[in-house]
Amino acid sequence: MTPRHTLLALLVVVIWGLNFLAIDFGLDGVPPLVFLALRFILVAIPAIFFLKPPTIGWKNVLLIGTFLSLGQFSLLYLALALGMPPGLASLLLQTQVVLSVIVSAIVLRERPTRKQLMGIVIGMLGLAIVVIGHSYAAPWLPVVILLLAALSWAIGNVLSRRAKAASGLSLVVWSGLVVPIPSLVLAMIVDSPTVVLDSITHLSPVAILSTLYTAVFASLVGYGIWNTLLAKYPTSAVVPFTLLVPVVGIIAAWIAVNEQPTVTEVVGGAIMLAGLAVAVIVWGRRPPTPLRVE
Repeated sequence: MTPRHTLLALLVVVIWGLNFLAIDFGLDGVPPLVFLALRFILVAIPAIFFLKPPTIGWKNVLLIGTFLSLGQFSLLYLALALGMPPGLASLLLQTQVVLSVIVSAIVLRERPTRKQLMGIVIGMLGLAIVVIGHSYAAPWLPVVILLLAALSWAIGNVLSRRAKAASGLSLVVWSGLVVPIPSLVLAMIVDSPTVVLDSITHLSPVAILSTLYTAVFASLVGYGIWNTLLAKYPTSAVVPFTLLVPVVGIIAAWIAVNEQPTVTEVVGGAIMLAGLAVAVIVWGRRPPTPLRVE
């Protein structure tokens, strides 16, 4: 990758790492499903008026939106609302890398390599250390919900890969339309229509800024840059940058809210990230020449 594109990839890492803090701040006083609906309203509108729908069929758009956006983020927001620390959330959500390999093997019949299997085993060992260590100090339910969010993301990744949309940003925007109505309906069932209406009409400045950050920066800017890089370079040259997201997330949470990771979380997290690195980084081979996008 060129130095400019490397810096753009690192910018996305910082944006996504800070996103966990932004969500955590925005959830103060706003039900998680309402906050999620507001985010994806801003993601989809007005962008749908400028981007053509992806030519992969509406069934694929709905399925990808259900898992990649609705499932992943509703569970992530719920886990954070239940007390999952944002720094730890940024780490555990990266299990989607390993889960994507597993789901891809089941759905697409893509057999993992020996190196990927070794990475999966190492990653799962690190995950077990983190989960066991965290369960002694905090409730385990948010951890389970967050891992389900990672699984939903992994399924969405595989569905997206199978669909092969020409424009990743168009897919993000149009599949985002799946999120707002189900989120608001579920919020009214869980929290009551009165609470939903009151939370929308009395948004705090922090909630508004948080919503703008998650929609504009994390979704549109972040995925816009990311999909551009994926169009220019091999996946193996781009995806490993996501391993830095939890590093940014943990450091940001430490600075902003004094979330200090425990020894088991540090050790388990390091082992988990090492396993993910083994699974996704291509070692010892020069990556192919970047594709020219006209």
